[in-house]
Amino acid sequence: METYESLREWKDQNIMSYLKDTISLNDFHDQVMQHVMYIAKSKLKEDPPCNFTWFITGSGGRREQGLISDQDHGIIYEKSDKEYEEYFKVLGEELAFGLHAVGYPYCQGNVMSSNPLWCKSVGHWKSQLEGWMREESWEAIRHLQIFFDARTLCGDQCYINELKLFIYQFQLGHSSLLSRFSANIEHVKNVIGPVGQILVEQHGKYQGCVNLKYAAFLPYVNAVRLLSIKEGIYETSTLSRIVQLKRLSKYDKMLQNCEKNFLDLLKYRISLIQIENYTDTHYLRIHNLSKEERKEIKRILKDGKRLHEEVIALTS
Repeated sequence: METYESLREWKDQNIMSYLKDTISLNDFHDQVMQHVMYIAKSKLKEDPPCNFTWFITGSGGRREQGLISDQDHGIIYEKSDKEYEEYFKVLGEELAFGLHAVGYPYCQGNVMSSNPLWCKSVGHWKSQLEGWMREESWEAIRHLQIFFDARTLCGDQCYINELKLFIYQFQLGHSSLLSRFSANIEHVKNVIGPVGQILVEQHGKYQGCVNLKYAAFLPYVNAVRLLSIKEGIYETSTLSRIVQLKRLSKYDKMLQNCEKNFLDLLKYRISLIQIENYTDTHYLRIHNLSKEERKEIKRILKDGKRLHEEVIALTS
């Protein structure tokens, strides 16, 4: 029988061959995590007692994982029952343990199936989501954003769609919810100076670098997610969301160049991975770029900042 140890060995031996693009890399991560589910269920020695969904969220949910990422996942099961609750509690704990054993670090924010907050029946999920939507706190909005990036990895897709529809319908009748989402993502790291120069890290290990995650990825990811919540788009990848949103003519100008920019960002991140040291894949050293590449990065950063500001203004 396959073990977590043998799966990790296979993962470590093969992952470098999937680095040609982000799609291949994320397909590989999906395959590894689905194997973790298979091993975890076999360890319980009982089949799941009802239909369920195991979803991943964060960069995994958006199919934007890099070489290494921590865990972000949860479980939705068919209905509330003491027996079901106990089974999925044990399965959730086993999944978190198995992912860690295979090389996905525990989530520091505890967004894992082992946390009862992220392992519930459909009915209890609806109650929790409504509570988050009504609650006036930064953490509640953050949890909703995390959930909206959920993507089914194993099980029934219908539960994710049902709960995202629940969020969409609620926000249609409560306009203040979009404003709260907007306020939550309002602040981003500014890396374009007053005369258009790229502002790099001034000290430490990453002196001369730009952090692509905070300066470039998040303005696009957060802005496009917010528009998707507003319009009831349940796709999870930022690129798929952009494609769906562009079908609505009102966003044509706002999203101009965004698809290409985001594809280029993913390309840059893949290029940062080095076999000798691949843990720090967010930092781009500007002086290593050609004149044309610097111009390209500057355009991506400026367009991301513009998009973010326009979405904030639209939803505030």
